[in-house]
Amino acid sequence: MTNEGSENGFDLQERTAIFAERTLLFCKKLPVNVITKPIISQLVRSATSVGANYCEADNAASRNDFKYKIAICRKESRETCYWLRMIITIVPEKRDEARPLSSEARELNLIFSSIFRKFSETVIRH
Repeated sequence: MTNEGSENGFDLQERTAIFAERTLLFCKKLPVNVITKPIISQLVRSATSVGANYCEADNAASRNDFKYKIAICRKESRETCYWLRMIITIVPEKRDEARPLSSEARELNLIFSSIFRKFSETVIRH
């Protein structure tokens, strides 16, 4: 229902998987203590959920299911930005490593927001 066989080579499924992998590798480098442990856990959940829900959207059983999964992708990418901000606050020495992840999370959020908006407009017109 989305970008399979895309002519421009843009593969959002691969992009979200790479984002999740990079986030997991980043999290493995973080110091674990009473403050960071729950935040790392939340970051791992939200970052990996983006791609998992996009895979489900890509194979959605209905238009409503697709829209719902894209909305979750949008929400999880925004949540990932939040948890990365918290990590930067409590582990400032990891700021430079976290910035590209934050940037990618914001870009993914914009992409999913655009997909959601365009899909909603298409549904309204039909």
